[in-house]
Amino acid sequence: MELKKLNIENYVSENGTSFNIELSYEVFGKPIGSAPIVLVNHALTGNSSVCGKHGWWNHIVGKNKLIDLNKYTVLAFNFPGNGYDGFLIRNYENLILRDIAKLILKGLEKLKIENLYAIIGGSIGGGLVWEIAAISPNVSENFIPIACDWKSSDWLLANTRLQKQILNNSSNPVHDARMHAMLCYRSPLSFQKKFARSKDSEIFNVESWLLHHGKKLQQRFSLQSYKMMNHLLSTIDITRSGELKFEDIVSKIKGNIFIVSVDSDLFFTDYQNRETFYKACRIKDNIFFKTIKSVHGHDAFLIEFDQLNELLSNVFLHKHNLPV
Repeated sequence: MELKKLNIENYVSENGTSFNIELSYEVFGKPIGSAPIVLVNHALTGNSSVCGKHGWWNHIVGKNKLIDLNKYTVLAFNFPGNGYDGFLIRNYENLILRDIAKLILKGLEKLKIENLYAIIGGSIGGGLVWEIAAISPNVSENFIPIACDWKSSDWLLANTRLQKQILNNSSNPVHDARMHAMLCYRSPLSFQKKFARSKDSEIFNVESWLLHHGKKLQQRFSLQSYKMMNHLLSTIDITRSGELKFEDIVSKIKGNIFIVSVDSDLFFTDYQNRETFYKACRIKDNIFFKTIKSVHGHDAFLIEFDQLNELLSNVFLHKHNLPV
């Protein structure tokens, strides 16, 4: 698919810094304006290529898939500065995830898109779903945050800090940071089932797997982009550090919210997601909780495609039956 670009000039960030932003995106399926639009937000090392030859969500997005390109327009923006389009942001610490949400809303405005059928995303992409919903509560009929939460927890902040230390101090920063991150994205049971302490020559297979993932990301992801995305991951907070009340924000969101949790997630824990749901369902009727049951931890939303298809079938396959 063709990578398209929009220029957002003189954007003033939450902390007052001015930016000229190049916002890139891809469109799949039906042309804009001819079908319901689904906005897909990518995760930390992802990009706008959600389907196709190098698509990272081909099992979910495609012709005759859950998000059917015969029925929907699928729109995916790159996080500005993720490097997929060659655009990098040097002073990225002057941006927070709320700024990315505002930039995407400006992108929708430039594309003359007023309403979406759904916004869906996993991990930081799911955090972005929350941020967009908080800023523009009427922009979508359905909000689907997967394996994420509306705030960066203390556990998440601890991990992003460690990632920052590795990225700043390692002699092989992207490689080594990715090795550590993979421990957050999977679970001990996942490793046990996959490797069972097996060895290849003198090295355990789990070690060679980690080294492989480090090398793989190092080849396709820049240090600058990794630093920025890790920073943004630490800034998720729709309450503006407690300035606003979570319940007040949720009460303004008219669309359906489908929180999708992973029961073995070590990064955005199932407990954390349930706590959010219990708080929100006291003041909002059309909020629903779905659970991916998996040994694989946080990355299950990129692995357990059959479960995702089943959990979200009523949203995308039988949309007139909502709410579910």
